[in-house]
Amino acid sequence: MLVSAVTLGCALLLGQTEVPAVAGPEAPVEAPVEANAVLSSEPPRTPGPWDFQMAIPDAASPQQSNEGQALCLPLPPTPAVPSGQWRARCDDARKECLVSPAHELDSKGHENDQPLQRVDRCLPLMLTLEKALEYRLVPAIAEAPPGWYRDERGRVLQYNFDLHRRVRLGGAWAPRWLRETDGVDERVRVDFGVDLEWPGESDRLHRMTLLDTELYLGDAASYEATLLRYDFRSQNDAPLFRVTTFYGRARRFDVHANLGFWMEVLHGEQVRREDVHADFLSLAATHVTLDLWHSEDLVSYVRVRAGPSVERDRTNGFFTLVPAAALEGDLTLDRDGFHHVRFGAEAQKVLLAERVEGRPLRPERLRLRAGYEVIALAINDQPVSLTLDGRGTWRDDVANAPAGWEWSAQAGLRFSLWAPARRSAPASAPGKG
Repeated sequence: MLVSAVTLGCALLLGQTEVPAVAGPEAPVEAPVEANAVLSSEPPRTPGPWDFQMAIPDAASPQQSNEGQALCLPLPPTPAVPSGQWRARCDDARKECLVSPAHELDSKGHENDQPLQRVDRCLPLMLTLEKALEYRLVPAIAEAPPGWYRDERGRVLQYNFDLHRRVRLGGAWAPRWLRETDGVDERVRVDFGVDLEWPGESDRLHRMTLLDTELYLGDAASYEATLLRYDFRSQNDAPLFRVTTFYGRARRFDVHANLGFWMEVLHGEQVRREDVHADFLSLAATHVTLDLWHSEDLVSYVRVRAGPSVERDRTNGFFTLVPAAALEGDLTLDRDGFHHVRFGAEAQKVLLAERVEGRPLRPERLRLRAGYEVIALAINDQPVSLTLDGRGTWRDDVANAPAGWEWSAQAGLRFSLWAPARRSAPASAPGKG
């Protein structure tokens, strides 16, 4: 397209060459017209090409493509676009150019001083209007990057979000029920963290979470925080083993083992139950993961994982070994990343612990969790989402506290910074994909 744009510019520049005037007698100079002269009765002259006025786009106008190079097209000033600055993307075969103003328009359809955002620089070419009019000029809406939409006023907005790449800050109402005491703890939750995701080689996807923190304030204040969490998933095209059946026609079934890796570094937890408490610090945990299902882009998955961790019981002052196994899922339900479902069930067994009065020698933990997050709106293209979360925990590792279930229902809002468009975001506008 760049070659065709330069060819068009050269053709237009050549069209500006004037034919030299033939030498001859000097034309007589007309006398100036006096101010009180009678108006001529001659019919008005036919407007020339420089009287052309380009229309501004509307909601039904086509949108420019991201492909090729945009041209800087100077046109005569109009009441709506007094600067005369336009952007054009031309089809040389059809002799047609999609033309959009180079600045945003206000609510009355007049350009303001804000240049178009998220567009590439246009190629400056000094074009004459007479030559430009050899092309059919069609009012159009300027291009927008994938995952973004531009309206007829030239304003751009993001409609596709990747919530696996963001800096998040949220808050929620998070009451807790203790089954053994029939009590209710009135709490609020403050959470923050940094989520990262990037594709790797050989159909591999990496994820990392930094400073994943939840602070509970109010009755029985506590916290849960992880310095670093990392995992990767992969798609293995070679089957682990093949199963052939001979009932009727022979059939082959391939069984794949999409293995991955998961780890945590420095996971701290503070537990409060009535008047007793316990503090635990997991120094490192490493798990092997097996995807039971994952989406084609590896973003959504259902998997199992298992492995050990080394934990410090800070309340009683000794180290333990904690093997764990979990079934968990993370599902993005729509193309534009608005709806997310996360769930999990994890069982832990505390081994090599010293004897502590008021609790078993080998305590156990069971954690259940299910959550839903939906983007409600965006402020400066940063999404604000509604979060709903339900949790249940059974544990007997807190000395002098009755073993049993605690339940929590949490509802709140979460603000996400730096949530770019998903890598699979379409180039079409919302609703047109």
